[in-house]
Amino acid sequence: MSFHKHLHIVGAGVAGLSIGWRLSQAGWDVDIYDKGAAGHGASWAAAGMLAAILESEPGEEKLLPFLLESQELWPDFAHELETVSSHAVGYIESGTLFAARERDDMGILRQRHDYLSKHGMILEWLDRAQLLEREPCINPRAYGALLSPEDHQVDNRALVVALLSACRKAGVKIHEYTPVEEVLIERNSVAGFVSKGHKIPAAHLLLAAGAWSGSIKGLPENFLPPVYPLKGQMLALQMDLGKPILRHVLWTPRVYLVPRTDGRLVIGATMEDKGFEEVQRAGSVLHLLREAFEILPGIEELPLIESWTGLRPTSTDDAPILGGSGIGGLSFATGQHRHGILLTPLIAGVMAEYIDKGILQEIAAPFTMARFK
Repeated sequence: MSFHKHLHIVGAGVAGLSIGWRLSQAGWDVDIYDKGAAGHGASWAAAGMLAAILESEPGEEKLLPFLLESQELWPDFAHELETVSSHAVGYIESGTLFAARERDDMGILRQRHDYLSKHGMILEWLDRAQLLEREPCINPRAYGALLSPEDHQVDNRALVVALLSACRKAGVKIHEYTPVEEVLIERNSVAGFVSKGHKIPAAHLLLAAGAWSGSIKGLPENFLPPVYPLKGQMLALQMDLGKPILRHVLWTPRVYLVPRTDGRLVIGATMEDKGFEEVQRAGSVLHLLREAFEILPGIEELPLIESWTGLRPTSTDDAPILGGSGIGGLSFATGQHRHGILLTPLIAGVMAEYIDKGILQEIAAPFTMARFK
């Protein structure tokens, strides 16, 4: 295939994998490079919540339409990916509960309800009895909850497995444990990159390296995406599949719990500005377990099967960085913050069209590097 239809992607998370898959469908040769195991960074560490509505907060108005658009794409995206890959992705349309464990929490819920209602979002108030009718194992002292019926979940680890399968079936080459150390620029255009000391020629390069996107050598400082890592610590318990103690995704202002179809109960997550530290701290595990126990006491007897950390790729304004870089042939798909899984289908389509046709969809226009200059 001709050189100009060959894309090299830095980063094999869900962004890099999904964009690579879409471009392979459009006839491109695609090589994806990752410094570790493919898909085992932030994409593997996530919770898989597709909560465009409840996760929207004041100050994020420009992001809300982007989140909602991607959320609408998820049913068809999940179906297509499962069909192509022959792997289920655990997409569940069960809705999400935002519960008030304490009286003061009701004020937080009212503020969120008023803000979202002003923007046309549909939420349902549940009193204590209605909440317990839906989730009998919730603490009976809980005051009530908001139900967002359109906020769902996907098993992010199953998503990674499915994307890897779809990419490989489409002919995408995935290079694990192959870091890209430096981008080579000539006359303000990409000329290639350096990996393991070898220079590899490239005319098209996509930087989708998560929290490390701002650390690649070779780019002038004013062209580096302003992305930094935001640490999150999480854990998982194992429910009895015959008697799960939770069926909805459940939030409080201090913790969230995500039940999986295999019985895992994912609990998260801290949000810590600790640089690239990935150490698991006992205090964080204690905090998560305490808060989860307060809203769902039945977790006390569940086996603790895993704990982990991840680094969210966060831009300085908490919004994604997409599109061109100002350097010929170099594109960005990074800075997704806590929305990386939710935004997967939309970013895949937007960036594939941009790289293939040079057209950036209007909905993505607020999220280019130009806003930082």
